[in-house]
Amino acid sequence: MTRQSAIDRAHAALASGALRADLARRVAIPTVSKNRDALTLERYLRDELSGALERMGFVCRLVSHPAAPGPFLIAERIESPDALTVLSYGHADVVPGLDAGWDAGLEPWTLTDRAHRWYGRGAADSKGQHSVNLAALQAVLETRGALGFNMRLLFESGEELGSPGLRAFVKDNASLLAADVMISSDGPRLSLGRPTIFLGSRGIVLFDLVADLRKNAYHSGNWGGLLSNPGILLAHAIAAIVGPNGRIQIPELVPAAIPPSVKRALRDCELEPAPGDPPIEEGWGEPGLSAAEKVFGWCSFETLAFECGDPKSPVNAIPPRAWARCQLRFVVDIDHARVVDAVTSHLKQRGLGMIAVTPVRDSVMQATRLDPDDPWVSWAARSIETSIGMAPAILPNIGGSLPNDVFVDVLGLPTLWIPHSYPGCLQHASNEHIPISIVEEGLRMMAGLYWDLGEAGARACRDDHARFMQKGSRS
Repeated sequence: MTRQSAIDRAHAALASGALRADLARRVAIPTVSKNRDALTLERYLRDELSGALERMGFVCRLVSHPAAPGPFLIAERIESPDALTVLSYGHADVVPGLDAGWDAGLEPWTLTDRAHRWYGRGAADSKGQHSVNLAALQAVLETRGALGFNMRLLFESGEELGSPGLRAFVKDNASLLAADVMISSDGPRLSLGRPTIFLGSRGIVLFDLVADLRKNAYHSGNWGGLLSNPGILLAHAIAAIVGPNGRIQIPELVPAAIPPSVKRALRDCELEPAPGDPPIEEGWGEPGLSAAEKVFGWCSFETLAFECGDPKSPVNAIPPRAWARCQLRFVVDIDHARVVDAVTSHLKQRGLGMIAVTPVRDSVMQATRLDPDDPWVSWAARSIETSIGMAPAILPNIGGSLPNDVFVDVLGLPTLWIPHSYPGCLQHASNEHIPISIVEEGLRMMAGLYWDLGEAGARACRDDHARFMQKGSRS
């Protein structure tokens, strides 16, 4: 049996309807982590995922953690103590269904076919993604009779809540999750038609700006021009952080430069808005950077909410207080621990010391980035191109955030993410979907990749990566 036989067998899971049936059952289980329904989350991990994995010869265990909304699932198939060991990560939970917002004939907990897409909550994020991978994994096992490598999988129950307890759990169970490389699927590809490998994620820091000036509101006719307005001061504070064209004005909040290997990778990553996406505003953000560099190689600052007075029922008074929730998405070169102090100092220097800068508790997700020149990256890119005849885009990191820092910092792993979704999938909104074309391509890519992990080239790549790290990563 051959590599192509495994790819054909994976594709047969789509053609036969078996993969769709698996995903339909999984979508029907409302694993909303926000509800803190541990029993439903456990049912998904135990009945759906453990059942499928045990049939493939994996040993599965559910382990609880007090900070998590539901259990963790660890599954492993060890074929040889000397073989390459691969870790994969996924999450069982989804965001709320938002039932009322779905188009007629669609609903969150029923997988529905329409316009060559599968609609349903979790179809893209990320039940569809790990269902594709499990089908590809099964195809390789059935074709070869073995994987040819060791595999460990970790599924959590709270990614949509920011992965509470994940870091502590991984640290406590590091020996059960030890591996040579992590290969997982989540997030979107660069565009609908471009297969993608991304190597990490931007980090995220949330903080509040507060102008709390006095206890009461005062009539603007009697006191206007005499009392400072907290909304005006807060607007000036935001303007001091980011300019009128979106350029961040605090040096500590942006990298000194984009590394050469990252720039090289991003030259091949053109952003292609899909129908319905907003047009890219060329003049917004850091000047001199390409659109891809702005999203994947730089930092972005956003004001997520701003409140002053009573927005729904304003009165003719100077409000006593104004508040804004701010967000910094940052790349690996930024020291996130200095962000709040840097903003505070910057505002004081501009006469805005009355603005309190307060971190949002437990909001930090650290940035990660595997060097695009790492041998694992070229190995995975060759595997994908062999399977589908198209070279994937290489993103040093996605623009959003994932708990990839846990696997990099705690387990010390090189990380490769191969997403089976796209930016327009509406994963946190009504009408979430996954295009069947991406499902089909994902099956081919992953079956080929899992086959190649059992070959000598992957074992050599493990050694090449170690030598690369000893020489020093260039990104």
